[in-house]
Amino acid sequence: MGSMATLNVKYSSLLRSRILSSPKHYMPECFTDIHLLGKSVNSSSKHISLNYQHDQNKKSKAIFEIRASSSDEQYERDNDDPTAHAIEECIEYIKTMLSTMDGGRLSVSPYDTAWVALIKDLVGKDVPRFPSSLDWIQQHQLPDGSWGDEHFFCAYDRLINTLACVIALRSWNVHADKSEKGIRYIRENVCKLEDANTDHMPCGFEVVFPALLQKARNLGIEDLPYDAPIVRDVYNARDRKIKRIPMEVLHNMETTLLYSLEGLENLEWEKLLKLQATDGSFLSSPSSTAFAFMQTKDENCLKFIENTVQKFDGGAPHSFPMDLLTRLWAVDRLQRLGISRFFDSEISDILSYIYRHWNADKGIFSRSDQEIVDIDDTAMGFRLLRLHGYDIDPKVFRNFKNDDEKKFFCWGGEMIESPTPIYNLYRASQVRFPGEKILEQAENFAYDFLQDRVAKNQLLDKWFISKHLPDEIKIVLEMPWYASLPRVVTRYYLHQYGGGDDVWIGKVLYRMQEINNEVYMELARLDFNRCQAQHQIEWLYMQEWYADCNVKKIGISKKDLLLAYFLATATVFELESTKERFFWAKSQIVFRMIEFLLNKESTSLDQKTAFLTEYRNIINGLPKTESVNGDLEVVDILLETLHQLLNESNNYIMNLQLRNAWGEWLMKIEQGETSINEVEAEFLVTTSNICAGRIAFKEDILSHHEYKTLSTLTNKICRKLRQIQNEKVMEINEWNTTKEGIKKMEIEQDMQGLVKQVVETSGIDKRIKQTFMSVAKTFYYSAYFDHEIIGVHIFKVLFEPVI
Repeated sequence: MGSMATLNVKYSSLLRSRILSSPKHYMPECFTDIHLLGKSVNSSSKHISLNYQHDQNKKSKAIFEIRASSSDEQYERDNDDPTAHAIEECIEYIKTMLSTMDGGRLSVSPYDTAWVALIKDLVGKDVPRFPSSLDWIQQHQLPDGSWGDEHFFCAYDRLINTLACVIALRSWNVHADKSEKGIRYIRENVCKLEDANTDHMPCGFEVVFPALLQKARNLGIEDLPYDAPIVRDVYNARDRKIKRIPMEVLHNMETTLLYSLEGLENLEWEKLLKLQATDGSFLSSPSSTAFAFMQTKDENCLKFIENTVQKFDGGAPHSFPMDLLTRLWAVDRLQRLGISRFFDSEISDILSYIYRHWNADKGIFSRSDQEIVDIDDTAMGFRLLRLHGYDIDPKVFRNFKNDDEKKFFCWGGEMIESPTPIYNLYRASQVRFPGEKILEQAENFAYDFLQDRVAKNQLLDKWFISKHLPDEIKIVLEMPWYASLPRVVTRYYLHQYGGGDDVWIGKVLYRMQEINNEVYMELARLDFNRCQAQHQIEWLYMQEWYADCNVKKIGISKKDLLLAYFLATATVFELESTKERFFWAKSQIVFRMIEFLLNKESTSLDQKTAFLTEYRNIINGLPKTESVNGDLEVVDILLETLHQLLNESNNYIMNLQLRNAWGEWLMKIEQGETSINEVEAEFLVTTSNICAGRIAFKEDILSHHEYKTLSTLTNKICRKLRQIQNEKVMEINEWNTTKEGIKKMEIEQDMQGLVKQVVETSGIDKRIKQTFMSVAKTFYYSAYFDHEIIGVHIFKVLFEPVI
């Protein structure tokens, strides 16, 4: 395919070696017992790859280090750690790339470069105006005589690129040997069009390929298969399409037809020139614009071509710029790969750029300053902007809805429906607010459309080629956004992300460095495995805590412990968040212990009285009375566990805030204002925000009206979800029926209301508000998925490394 407008940052030998290979390790014995949720996972434990291996001495040391990590200091990176160096190098590379995106780094299109090479010198000499484009063509012929994407074969791509380059070389009578090789390639491979997948046919192929053949015939190029049966089929397809083209519309408004003017005839240029973009191009297409210049000698067309050729060192991409698409998809990839936190500043700048170019009535296109819009870019932009707090109205999606058939389309006049635009519409529709009917309609349509494609195994896309796209679509259908936990999403996407192997389809196949990049994948892999290694050490400590506190005696199994730790870790996974994970998981376990004690029929009044009395002493910082025996042993175990939890941190302010939070909950219980489960979600939110330092010296936030509103709504949602989860455990309902019911209950409306309150800008730190959504999603997740699926997720997130 040739060169890109590349980033002027080189991989070091260390980073390059890491990208090309990944080490094999062995699974520690302590992590091979993963059947705790009722389903054994075939982990091939003796040979599975991990980046951590422990012996008994290392375990003890790790546990000590974890205890020490409960201070406010973040983890310090070892200056001699090659993983840390590689991570820093990846981060620096990506930061540089994101901050210098301009119009996007796209691969060069031989087809478009050939059209540029056909332009004659302006002063009347019979020489090319852009000799550097001819040079690019002669330098990038593939060994088999063709031009096109070197690493992914598509007959359409190879033939249209090769035919265009042959025409360019023959037009100037240069490099006869290369044009002969190209002609031979076309003659020998045109038959491959018969078996080519039409889903991967480039845009406008049936129009521009016949136009190229006619141009070749006019040049007297012999030995081309002008009359081959498959070529006649392409001509017939061209004739059918031409008849459908509304020429009046073409000449009077921006449509996608401007992208392929070089394949059309009988054009009225005086009208068409009024439809030029501000940069002089026709829908950002160098080939279409080059053809327009050859017909009109328009100076603005020439300026666009000159700027493009200069930027791409003689070549031309299939489209330029693509400033909005490359920015949006880069942010999406970084988020799903779990590495966006390293680029908060760059992402903030990117989304600010997107918002400046957002058309509140129409949406957006792949490039800014364009009247035409499409649902793919609009859906991606809507979702990312809304989730980052921008005020975005979903009315833009009305532009893509067929009211008669209740369908959504990518853009006006679209003849073929393709999965990826509808896939992104489905993702966008899930972040709706209450009452947004258009998004409800979009979700219903997109879900049914994608399910139908999955059932028929029709998931090839006309815009994007990735071998993992079917899996990506299936996962998003199986895992609604409300039930998606960050680390689960990342673990699956690390398998689905194709990196540099993914290919996009325009007039030719092309690649975009800011979207499909091996450095993204390498950073994500290194970061995931490094965090996972830390999580595994923490799990060792959690198990020791479980044993030391005799938690098992109060009806809490190690299965419950693992689930609690997993939910915390799948949500708050960063290295520096150990303290938050511990308090989240332990608080859930202590909640279950208290619930077990107070709700158990066999619990005596003496036990309840003893517990509440001692509980109050612990909260007030009073010394605990001596241990009790006999039937009060369970109370003693619970109190010891609670005492240890509230004194675990060496941060006085944090300990005080935690005791106050537990004390307030106890007071509500004693006064009959609430039950144990009524405020569990609010309590987890508050505990998490305290441990993360978001409420330090800001206790008034807890009494803020918006915080109370969020607490009330989150408690309501999670209480209902907990009830569903309990019914699931008791197998009251058939699970598929229960799962579908979650989507149709009042919970759905409440979740929409929670989304609205969390993402809209207000007087409370958005990180504090986000914790409400994070906690609610763990409850939704637990209620939505069955035990076997959760077991698989636990294995993937905590124990299975990324190779």
